[in-house]
Amino acid sequence: MFIPILLFVATLAAAQQPKPCETPPQWEGRFVRTDYEKKFFQAAKISYDENEKRVREIEEIEIDNDRDYYDVLYLHNMNKEYRLNLRTRKCNTTTLSRPWFPFGVPPEAEYDGEAVIGPVNIDNEHVTIVRFHGRVAEGDFFGTVSFPDCIPINSGFFSNRTGFVETTFFDITTGIPDPTVFNPPSECTP
Repeated sequence: MFIPILLFVATLAAAQQPKPCETPPQWEGRFVRTDYEKKFFQAAKISYDENEKRVREIEEIEIDNDRDYYDVLYLHNMNKEYRLNLRTRKCNTTTLSRPWFPFGVPPEAEYDGEAVIGPVNIDNEHVTIVRFHGRVAEGDFFGTVSFPDCIPINSGFFSNRTGFVETTFFDITTGIPDPTVFNPPSECTP
């Protein structure tokens, strides 16, 4: 009798292990990214396509009180980065210096827990969030997503190369209304 009860309890415990949610593969929104040690601040509009591993950011960057503006296109499937300075209109095309890392819950993430933000006694006035963390070859990460929609709320990454970088997302809408957003800027093509 002990073994069947033990198997039942083990099955029940395994069934309660949370399964990672899936972030929509295409979305647009805004984010702010900070690295306090390097006095780095970035605010950007982002278009994200996990299917084709493409990201477009229209960004304002401030490093140690110097401010600049860029239109950056990361094409991970082609291993190319297009960086157009919006003041000078000068474009640099380079090989990507960082690997693809999905926003949302990566497959290797470990579940930390969930919580509710906002008043739970009022309908539609709160959001359930899920927290996770993990490690990849490049470094350690953590993140928070909404549940059950799995919309990114914030993420953090630490490596010896990058230091600690934290990103906070907002104004997310699913889908890419204009797929030409992933075309390189005209200044970057011959």
